[in-house]
Amino acid sequence: MSASWYRWDGSDLILHLHVQTRAKINELAGIHGDALKIRLTAPPVEGKANESLRAFLSEQCGVAKSQVTVISGDTSREKRVRIASPRRLLPCVLPSA
Repeated sequence: MSASWYRWDGSDLILHLHVQTRAKINELAGIHGDALKIRLTAPPVEGKANESLRAFLSEQCGVAKSQVTVISGDTSREKRVRIASPRRLLPCVLPSA
């Protein structure tokens, strides 16, 4: 079973995200419509939020930052991100037992 905010493309994970910037902490914040909401402490200026998002997702998924790519929505709150061959899945992607 798959949620509408993620899909697999071979071994890559594609995420549809809603990103809230200038939050108190970096965290997964649940589902927002058909997207996974992520809160980031970084401001949305000069690409800082996108860099923070890449670092946060790389840490969560156990991959290098270079394996996380923003494929659409560079200047938007709504983004699509590709994670190449994640070693760990986000807790909300794991299938329920």
